[in-house]
Amino acid sequence: MTEDAYLVLLNGTSATLGVPLAAVPDLACLETPAVRAWLDAQGVTASSPGLRLLPPEETSAIPEGAERLPVPLGDEELSRVRHQAAPTDAARLEEELQAYRSRVEGREALLVRALSAGLPAHRVAELTGEDLAAVKALAQR
Repeated sequence: MTEDAYLVLLNGTSATLGVPLAAVPDLACLETPAVRAWLDAQGVTASSPGLRLLPPEETSAIPEGAERLPVPLGDEELSRVRHQAAPTDAARLEEELQAYRSRVEGREALLVRALSAGLPAHRVAELTGEDLAAVKALAQR
């Protein structure tokens, strides 16, 4: 688990903080008795417009006196919250970086597959931007 995020009930003025709870479905914390009891006590549901979820780095911006409840989020859940809270351009860049990471993680296997399929090492290096010597070394394995 990571640092706590917060469920916050806001009165219109600070509705730009965090993300609407409904924008991040399937959070494990929503099934806990503590969160269910807090929502009932506030008289709101997960789809209520004033209910926001703030990642840990935004909790200092919670207005004084606002109803709040700390909720632990897993790494993947927190990543989804941060992604939803990011401006559109930043969110798009985050998606590209995640795609890049997945490509980097399978980089060597992809290069080997390309070489095994008969693509010449110089063409693989040209298409990928990889060093030709490194591609040739993979070809000789």
